[in-house]
Amino acid sequence: MVKVVCFGEVLWDVFLTHKKIGGAPLNVASRLSSFNNEVTMISAIGKDENGDKLVSYLNENNINTDCIQVHYEYKTGKVKVMLNDKGSASYDIKYPRAWDKIGITEVSKSAVKNADAFVYGSLVARDDTSRKTLYELLELATYKIFDLNLRPPYYTKEVLFHLMEKADFIKFNDDELFEVSKYMDSKYNSLEQNLKYISDKTNTKHICVTKGRHGAVLLYNDVLFYNSGFLIKVVDTVGSGDSFLGSLISQLLNKCNPQDSIDFACAVGALVAQSEGANPILSSSDIVGFMNP
Repeated sequence: MVKVVCFGEVLWDVFLTHKKIGGAPLNVASRLSSFNNEVTMISAIGKDENGDKLVSYLNENNINTDCIQVHYEYKTGKVKVMLNDKGSASYDIKYPRAWDKIGITEVSKSAVKNADAFVYGSLVARDDTSRKTLYELLELATYKIFDLNLRPPYYTKEVLFHLMEKADFIKFNDDELFEVSKYMDSKYNSLEQNLKYISDKTNTKHICVTKGRHGAVLLYNDVLFYNSGFLIKVVDTVGSGDSFLGSLISQLLNKCNPQDSIDFACAVGALVAQSEGANPILSSSDIVGFMNP
C-alpha cells in the first residue's frame, strides 16, 4: 500500500439524462483507493448540495477529505458532457468554479510532503489561484505524476512545459502526445520517436501514452512496454483514461513489473469504457476474469 495525493478538479459530469461524480484527479483517486492505497484529495467545493454529495462520495470511498476546501462565493464544479454515437465525449467546463480557487494550506503541504506520489493535471492550472498552489506543492512532492488533460481553451504551452519539466511520470493520450511534440518542435512522425523525444527533452524517465481501443505504450527506464487493447463494446469513454492511470500507478508504485502493470491498467480502462460513468465498481475477480476468461 502506498500513499498518494491527488490535486485538482472535483465536479459533476452532467449528461443529457443524468449526472455523475467526476473530475480527472478524483477519478484517479477513486481507482487508487479501490486498490487499498492510502489516498488524499486536495480540491475545493462550493457551499452547496453538490459539494456536500462530493465529500460524502469521497468519504464513502476511503479518500481523505482533510484537504477539501469550502468556498461560499464559488459553486461546486460542473461539466456538461456530450457523447457522440461512438461513446466519445466532448465537454463544456463551467468557469469559474470552486476548484479554480484552491488555496495553499499547511495541511495540504504536509500531505504532499508525506506522500509517496503526487498526481496532478493541466486543467486545474487554468486559474491563477489553483495554478500558484500547484506550483508550490510541486516543490514539496517526492514523485510527481502529470496527467495531461488538454481541454481548449484552458491551457498554454508555457504552463504545459513547466508542468512536464517538474514531472517524474507523464501520461498522454496519442492525440495529446502529437500535439505537444509539435509544440516542442519535434521532427518525428511516429508515436515511439515522439515519446522518446519528449522523454529526452523533459528528462522524464516514465511516460505512458494511451491509444484508445488499441491499448497503450509505456516507456519505463528506457524500455518500451506494450498492450494492444481489449475487445469491448464502448458505452462511454468518460473516466476510462483516469481509471487506467490510477490502476497503472497503483501497480507500479506497489512494485509490480511494468508489463503486468500496463496489461492490468488497460483491462481496467476497457472495463470502465464499457460501463456507464467514470467510476464503476470493479472487483479484482472482475478484472482477472476479463483478462483471462
